[in-house]
Formats: sequence, C-alpha cells, structure tokens
Amino acid sequence: MRRLSLVLLVVVVPTLLLAGCNALRDAFSSRADVVARANDQMLTVERLAGWAGPSKQVPLDPLTLSRVSRYWVEYSLLAEALAKGNDLRDSATVTTVMWPVVSRLKWQRFHDLLAAGRTLTPQQVDSAYQGGQVRIFQHILFQVPQPSGPNDTAATKRTDAQKRHQADQVLAQARTAGAGFAQLASRYSDDPGSKVAGGSLGVSTRGQFVPQFEDAAWQLAPGGVSPVVKTQFGYHIIRRPPLAEVRDSFRTGLLDRMARQGDSLYIDSLNIKRKIQVVKRAPEYAKAAVQDVDAGRTSSRVLVKWRGGEMEVKDFIRWLGALDPQILQALPQANDDQISQFLKSLAQQQLMLDQADSAKITLTQDDWKHIKDEHDSTMAMIESLVSLTPAALRDSAGKSPDERMTFALGRVNDYFERVFHGRARFFPLPAFLADTLLATASWDVDEAGVRRAVERGQEIRTDSAQTTSAPRMTPAPGPAPIDTTRRLSP
Repeated sequence: MRRLSLVLLVVVVPTLLLAGCNALRDAFSSRADVVARANDQMLTVERLAGWAGPSKQVPLDPLTLSRVSRYWVEYSLLAEALAKGNDLRDSATVTTVMWPVVSRLKWQRFHDLLAAGRTLTPQQVDSAYQGGQVRIFQHILFQVPQPSGPNDTAATKRTDAQKRHQADQVLAQARTAGAGFAQLASRYSDDPGSKVAGGSLGVSTRGQFVPQFEDAAWQLAPGGVSPVVKTQFGYHIIRRPPLAEVRDSFRTGLLDRMARQGDSLYIDSLNIKRKIQVVKRAPEYAKAAVQDVDAGRTSSRVLVKWRGGEMEVKDFIRWLGALDPQILQALPQANDDQISQFLKSLAQQQLMLDQADSAKITLTQDDWKHIKDEHDSTMAMIESLVSLTPAALRDSAGKSPDERMTFALGRVNDYFERVFHGRARFFPLPAFLADTLLATASWDVDEAGVRRAVERGQEIRTDSAQTTSAPRMTPAPGPAPIDTTRRLSP
C-alpha cells in the first residue's frame, strides 16, 4: 500500500516540484528496502521479514525488530573484524571490553589499601570477647515446617513431636560435648548455612535473632549450652563457645564488622565532602533512557551533581552495561525514591573509582590473567555460536578479502535465521564489546525500514497461517479407485 501511495504522489505532483525534491525521493528509493547498515553490509527488509514472518517465537512489532536489527549490526561488525584478522583479544580491546571486571578489581585493590590499617591485637580480641557487646554462637536446629493448610496440621504436629524428641536426645550429648558440639551440629542440624561451619552463626550483636532465640542465647556464659529452645523455625540447642575455641573466627568476624562500618563511614564522608545530589527530574530521565537506550547513549542530561563533577544520562547508560541485566528490567517499575537512591549509589561508585585512579591503584598479574581468561572464554563462546571459530576462519584464508567478508557475514545471517526458527539460542554481545565495535563503525538502523519489515513480515505470517490451515484431501481407505475414463482397445 505504501508503494502505491508513492506512485500516486509522483503522478500528481508537478514536474517542477519534483525536480526540487530529488534528494528526498532518492532517500526514499535508496532506503525503502534496507533496515540496517553496518559499514558496507546491509540488512534488507525482505531478509528480516523472511526471518521474522514465519517465526512463532518473535513478536512482529517495530520495537522488537528494531532491537534485532541493532543486534544484527553488532554481530556484523564482529564478523567484519574477525574476517579482517582482528581477533579482538589485544590488550587495549580487552581493557575496554572488560571495563566492569577491571573496575571491580580496581575497587577491590583500593578497598584492600583502605583496610590495610585495620587490625586487632590479641589483647583487643580478648577485650572484645570479655566485653560481651559482640558475641559468637553455635546452634543445632531441628526444623519443623509450617503447616501448608488446614489438612496439614496433624502431620505438622507429628513432625513437631518427633523433632522435639530428637532435640531432647541430642541435648544430653551437647551438654558434655565441649568443642565436639561442632561435630554434633554438622551431623544433626537442619540449618544448611551453619552446619557446614560446625553450627557457627558468626559474630553478632543484640537484635539479630528472633526474640526466643535471642533471650536464651544472651544469657549464656562462655562454654554454656541452652535448654531446647522453640522458635518459629523449630527447636534449637544453642552454645556460646569459649574464646580459646573460636579465637580466629571471632577475630575475623570483628574485622569484617570493622570493615563494613569503615566502608559506611567512608561513603558518608564522601557524600558530605562532595555534596552528592540527585537532580529533581532524574528518575524521569533515567526511566526514559531505559526505554530508549540508543538515545540515552548520547544524552547529556544531568542526573546527579557533586562538587567537581556530574553524572549524565550517557554515563548512566554506560554503568547499566556493567550491572546485572535484571536491574535494567526492574528500573521501569521502581518508584522515584528507589531510582534516586540507585543513581546516588552509582555516583558513589564512580567517585570511589576516581579515587582509586588518583591513588595509582594497579592490578596484579593474576588480576590481568583472570580478566583475559574471562574475555577469551566469552569470545570463544560467541565464535562458536556464530560458527566463526579460528578453525573456520583459517579454512577461509585462501579467499580474497571480499570473499572472506561474504563468508563471515553469511555465518552471521545463518545464525540469526537459526535463532528465529528456534534452532539456536541467542546471546547478545556483551555491552562493552558492542560499544567498542560500534564506536569506530559507520552504522545505523532505519526505523522506516523496520516498519516496512514489520508489514512484510505480517504478510508472510498471514500467508503461512492460511497455507497451514487450508483443508487437505485425505485419501479414502483401500486400493486406488478404478479409472473408468480409459477403455481397452477392441
């Protein structure tokens, strides 16, 4: 229908006017059948519609096909790099592509530096234990499941009685076991998190446990064992081990608490010194950016300000590429306060990374080996998915550059066809790898071409459905009918 409209336009518009609109006419005619371009490679309307039309797994709408087209661009640029002999494993590319991992390790090294001065002498450990403000407990849990409904009450009561009887039997052993309490916990406890640690619940302060447990535990002297304690989880036997048994774990727990408190104080001081502030309309801008990531990549709208810097929408989009994809999915449903807190935390992380750079933090050889191994593993998986492995590329080594490019792009198109028809799983390129490929390329996705692909795909899908639903002649049982139109010669 669109082509017919354009034909009518050409017929009725005066020649003089058309002469002044040649550029517009040429633009329509040159792009009408093209959805996306990746350097010299083109994704046509007909190819995309041919993939999407018969597929029952992909929605036929502009947003979906626009995203697919963007993925095609990224994979085509990857294929072009591989065909030209660039395996994307050089140190500069690895550093850029693996920015999330590099940043995480850099922050960890900076954190280690901050924590290096946090230590405890034996006397300080003794004093903390004797002071009793921080304690360490062990327990054995005999779990009683909650009834799932009215009909389950009798069964729960039977289980409750069995667990109580078991707890009473083990209690007699626990009271005389001493350090052997850990073996009893490993054997009998139904708490998977603590039984592997001999029942240890780690270092705690008041208020961390349910009231029944709390009341019994905090009455114990060092080495003391409680009676059987009933809570909503079941029956417990609780012990407070003496310091001699748990000195190392108690010291480690104290240091962990000091580190968490130190991190919290460090972040608080960062907020005060740098005056981190989320701008008024930041949640609105962030939601819009999530809905249109491509536009967000170049947006200079400010989300967070601080003394000496700011975070713009494009910086926010970059951070999203380094985070769990589930965060991206959850943001549109988050309220403004949640989004503001999230943006503030990103600004804090950015400032901490800046401080790590200022402190000249460098990664170890083991760090870089880990980064390279992870990148190589990801690349090997992608190359295998798209059938552009080093072996396949070596087999094409005798081809001309154009032939190698055609070969590589053919593998990409074959991969997308298999994905559309459910014969291969789709793996989007890691965000920072995709950005690296796009940064030096000439590419675009044409929304008019996308809409045309949707229309054409719907035509193909409709035709396919009609063909599938057309009635078929079912042969009658028995031998073939006799042909009475033929007669034997006399």
